[in-house]
Amino acid sequence: MESTKRLALAQLISSVGDGAYYVSSALYFTLIVGLSPAQVGLGLTVGWAVGSVAGVALGHLADRRGPKGTALLLGLGTAASVTAFLFVGSVFAFVIAACVYACFQCGLGAARQALLAGLVDPAGRTTFRARLQAMSNAGIAIGAALGGIALALGTREAFLTVFVIDALTFVAAVVVLRKVPSVAPVPVRTGEPSVAVLRDRPYALLALLNMIMLLYMPLFSLVLPLWISTRTAAPGWLVSAMLVLNTASVVVFQVRVARGVTGLRSASRYARYAGLLLFFSCLIFSFSAMSSSAWTAALVLLAGAALQVVGEMAQAAGSWEIGFGLAPEGKQGQYQGLFGAGTAVARMLGPVLLTGLILVGGAAGWVVLGGLFLLAGALTAPAVRWAERTRSPRRPGIRVLRGSDRPARVPRPLPSCTR
Repeated sequence: MESTKRLALAQLISSVGDGAYYVSSALYFTLIVGLSPAQVGLGLTVGWAVGSVAGVALGHLADRRGPKGTALLLGLGTAASVTAFLFVGSVFAFVIAACVYACFQCGLGAARQALLAGLVDPAGRTTFRARLQAMSNAGIAIGAALGGIALALGTREAFLTVFVIDALTFVAAVVVLRKVPSVAPVPVRTGEPSVAVLRDRPYALLALLNMIMLLYMPLFSLVLPLWISTRTAAPGWLVSAMLVLNTASVVVFQVRVARGVTGLRSASRYARYAGLLLFFSCLIFSFSAMSSSAWTAALVLLAGAALQVVGEMAQAAGSWEIGFGLAPEGKQGQYQGLFGAGTAVARMLGPVLLTGLILVGGAAGWVVLGGLFLLAGALTAPAVRWAERTRSPRRPGIRVLRGSDRPARVPRPLPSCTR
């Protein structure tokens, strides 16, 4: 099996575990462990805050020690951290476990992205990343079905089984990744800062704009369910229909959408399109509260969801090209760690920010959120041009170690990660 197929298979396997965890974890911690929703929210907020910082450091470790070995180590660490949730019995233990879990998850994401950058030619990275996204959504859908069984049973044993399955999927993904070629580590050059991404202001700005665009992430899991139940006449089951529409669309169309991105110029254009589409989807969502008819409200919400998922796919395709294309070869780990921190921050701040903005602000809140998407999309192109002006000519790409090319000794991954 070629290396790209193994990368895709590993993504699919681990996403099944993620889907099961996402669906059932909140109820496990509240109903079985006995934590309050506020305590769960606090633990996850602290965890993703720590994880977003750790992702850069662990991504740097992947650059220096090799992304494959680091990804294997972090994959096993993620499995262990999931298992640790089985022994949580207090708020303090939950916060510690959430921090460890988020650190391993963010670091694993950065290491896998660095491994992808080393194994896939630059021209094909965005399209292949789209394949991974489609695989991820398919896996999450499968995992969500498994998590739904645990929710239906509602027993402690059912929830614990979900956590065990989640841990085993990360172990299985590690087994798959063991067969991909190694990518040579890149030592720090004399005179260069060890973590160069922290001094790269244009790239940091692009990571910030990407984080703003990713605020769409809590919409289907939290904001729209609450909006539908409190502000519209639409039936509650519509949330499931919208989620199915979103997931299926990404699985079927994400690769096709990504084919239109062929460089930084087209990526900037896609970011602008995404801002427009997400802006209009927010406007449409706001209109759903204006009708007393359940069917009218449902049709309006479905129209907004259709527009939103197109914007989501355009944003994803553009951001992958920008994140990879502006990261220097040999530093993909730390750069992907910073760019990927947008996901952790969106998970951390998105629920609090969007529930307050939309459930309190109503239609005006939707307009403000849409305006943020519109502004972030419009600013991406000038930020990309700024970043391009600061770049020196690219050095040769990362060398993949195969057969006789392998040096006598390759630095081994560190046995543990300091955080």
